[in-house]
Amino acid sequence: MDKPTEPRSISLLRHAVLLVFAAISVYPVLTVVSISLRPGNQLQSTDLSIIPEGWSFDSYRELLFEQPFLLWLGNSILVSALVTLTGVAMAAIGGYALSRFKFIGRQSTMLALLTTQMFPATMLLLPLYILIAKLHLVNTFLGLMIFYVSTALPFCVWQMKGFYDTIPTSLEEAARIDGCSQLEAFTKVILPIAVPGLVITALFSFMTAWSEYLVAAQVLQESELFTLPLGIKSFQASMSTQWGLYAAASILVSLPVVVVFLALSKFLVSGMTLGAVKE
Repeated sequence: MDKPTEPRSISLLRHAVLLVFAAISVYPVLTVVSISLRPGNQLQSTDLSIIPEGWSFDSYRELLFEQPFLLWLGNSILVSALVTLTGVAMAAIGGYALSRFKFIGRQSTMLALLTTQMFPATMLLLPLYILIAKLHLVNTFLGLMIFYVSTALPFCVWQMKGFYDTIPTSLEEAARIDGCSQLEAFTKVILPIAVPGLVITALFSFMTAWSEYLVAAQVLQESELFTLPLGIKSFQASMSTQWGLYAAASILVSLPVVVVFLALSKFLVSGMTLGAVKE
């Protein structure tokens, strides 16, 4: 039996609403692009065109060749990549342990992980800073990584634990019957199926480190160690702001996030079936 088709007016209204919300979302991005192309250091303009009159790439040229932007970019990529790898590895193992094994303190551990999500990360700033100071890791990438992993890991572990709970234990039991050890069953059967959860964990860990400013401002003190949020903030002075550089940097900073999301998004669907079929 054919499904009834909706009236054309309803379809047009739905598309109109979607176009309005799409325009609202895109407008700020286009405004930042326009500011980055304006000559001089103009923030406001009576010209409403996206490509302003007399536009140029001077802000991008100055940002890439006259400012230490590439150094800040390298620092951010290094920190974000290490935080992502560490967070994914620890969340994958920790979530699996909480999901599959019964041990003393399991419920308390799960409750502690859940409780930490009730408080903002800024509440941990002082105790973690004291800890890092005692370890002599202030003004180091390792100290910054400890901050980021500590704040992101509880959510990631809890998320992976919930994802493992949806995977039938019969898959592991079948692997054990075929001669696999517990570790082999985890790495060869469970992890391929858990790819969607691992991708979400990776994206969350990456974004935690990539766009964070407050913690980095407390831990990193030398300009050579600045990450992108700290470096971009340096374009703002007490009396003036370099709006062209600010806008150009904002556009370039967003590109790696888009690339990472596009690179990982394909695994969200394909990972659901990998590893579940015995060859």
